[in-house]
This record gives sequence, structure tokens and C-alpha cells, in this order.
Amino acid sequence: MEARGYTPSKDQLSTRLRRIEGQVRGVEKMVSEDRYCIDVLTQISAIQAALDKVALGLLDDHAHHCVMGAEDPTARGERTDELVGAVARLLRRG
Repeated sequence: MEARGYTPSKDQLSTRLRRIEGQVRGVEKMVSEDRYCIDVLTQISAIQAALDKVALGLLDDHAHHCVMGAEDPTARGERTDELVGAVARLLRRG
């Protein structure tokens, strides 16, 4: 299997994603307990910020490993287009 840009930090990435998963479960519990709306929204904002941080890290890894590391200029161009598309999707959310 081909190594990805995030492969060296995969354990750290998995830990962060599990923490986010726990935060989402916490929000679900808050809703089931009829907690105050602003408190729920505050937690959702924290989850979104955490996911954004993960996404930015993956974008950085992709740019360095997959785009700049591509030896074939055609592949580099295709991967740059993929990167720009991913950034555009992240910016359009919400």
C-alpha cells in the first residue's frame, strides 16, 4: 500500500478523531438531556474547529507529500487541482 502524507502521524490523527467522536457523542447527550441551546451550539462550534484543524493538517500533508512530492509534472498538476477542489469544498460548508 502506498504511504500517504499523513502516514507518519496516523496515530496522532486517529487520537484526535476519536476525541472529536467523543465530543459529538457529548453533544448528542446534551440534546437528549435538553441542555441550553447556546451550550450545545458552543460545543458544536468546538467540534467544527477541531475538524477544521484536522482538515488543515491533511491539506498541508497533501500539499507537501502528494503535490510537491510528485515527480511527474502531469501528476503534480492533477494533484494541485484536487487540492484546490478540496479547499473549495471546505470553504463552502455551511
